[in-house]
Amino acid sequence: METYFSSSVDLKIARLLNTVFVLLLCYFSLPILPAIAEDYQIGSGDVLSITVYGYDELKTKVRVSETGTIEFPLIGTVQLGGIKTSAASRKIEEMLSEGYIVKPQVQIYIEEFKSKKVAALGPFNKPGLIELSGPTTLLELISKAGGLQKDAGETITVTREEVGGGQKNITIEVKKLIDEGDAASNIPILGGETIAVAKGEPPVCYLTGQVKKPGAYPWTKNSNVLKMVSLAGGFTGMAAESRIKLVRVTNGKKQVMEEVGMDTLVQPDDVIEVPESFF
Repeated sequence: METYFSSSVDLKIARLLNTVFVLLLCYFSLPILPAIAEDYQIGSGDVLSITVYGYDELKTKVRVSETGTIEFPLIGTVQLGGIKTSAASRKIEEMLSEGYIVKPQVQIYIEEFKSKKVAALGPFNKPGLIELSGPTTLLELISKAGGLQKDAGETITVTREEVGGGQKNITIEVKKLIDEGDAASNIPILGGETIAVAKGEPPVCYLTGQVKKPGAYPWTKNSNVLKMVSLAGGFTGMAAESRIKLVRVTNGKKQVMEEVGMDTLVQPDDVIEVPESFF
């Protein structure tokens, strides 16, 4: 049992430290725009930065109109609303190649999203609708939602609308994303998705020894020894009530508190040991 409690706490500590590290790294790093932009569906109000390789004079920063169009040098009005940026690049290339430029290479970056929102549901610290201001990864989205709560589960489900109708669910393992820093799990968030975090098991404390029903019982804020013993059915007739031990693992180190009082506050994963009376 001792090994189980230690590994459980170690995992939580490791996850917390990794979460802080990854989110700080995410905060101070620039997103990889081209990789994200290729999957993004352009909408009205978006601000696009369009470059043509070798033709600096054609570099354009433009906002997509309500009808989904932009104005581009040489070719005039271009309908881009509703198509992905990769397809938009090819469209402009085809139009430029019709008598203007030989084999043009066009790249589109999303400078600014307009009213692109996602719904963050479940045990985030700041759940709700979150507006995106530019290309965003899943880790950045988690940061915008205030991070994950302690009772967050093991998976995150990203639900997004597919072109042509229907929905696609993408399941991401929290351990891979945060604990292991798996780059493939840090998927782009394009706007319009629902990000749902599963809820984990509620925190518990463990009671052993001379209580009527030894086992694990739910921990709540301000839980103390008396409350936990009551949940376990109370003491047996052989309990040494004045010699209760509280075992706690902090930063991987086991701490044993002797002869704790009934009003002693407990923490998740604490083990309350009620010894047998000598008499």
